[in-house]
Amino acid sequence: MTDEQRAAAPVEDDVEGLQEALDDASGDVGDIAADYIEELLDIADLDGDIEIEDEGGRTTVKVTGGDLRLLSGPATVGALQELARLAVQTRTGGFARLTLDIGGSRDQRSRELAALVERAATEIAEGAAAVPLAPMSSYERKLVHDLAAERGMQSHSEGEGGDRHIVLTSA
Repeated sequence: MTDEQRAAAPVEDDVEGLQEALDDASGDVGDIAADYIEELLDIADLDGDIEIEDEGGRTTVKVTGGDLRLLSGPATVGALQELARLAVQTRTGGFARLTLDIGGSRDQRSRELAALVERAATEIAEGAAAVPLAPMSSYERKLVHDLAAERGMQSHSEGEGGDRHIVLTSA
């Protein structure tokens, strides 16, 4: 073993150990977030069943059943998602890719965004050079970028912070 190999060995071991710790923590993301949301449901005296799904490095916590209308508005879901994400970060010490869906709110919002892209496609087909959309979250912008690409349209984001929005154009 060369001197360089000997020097690199502890670093490689540290990187492998760190990756194992991150992998273990990512398995806990759903459980920590679900526990946090369950506590909130108990405090609010609301019933709900919680499911955890892991897909593509993102954990989704779904709350179903019961009367969840109080919590299923986009702003409320976004705020609760951010609180759950902070709870996970506090426990694991690392960033977590987490999505919260309450009462099918994410699926409903996905359908709304698909309809929005469809209307924009119609406007572009009728001669509009570009169609700016209302500001939305980074998660929603990603969905819109994907939907636009599926329809053969170009999309790009403009603005900063809460004013960040997508502009759609023809390909």
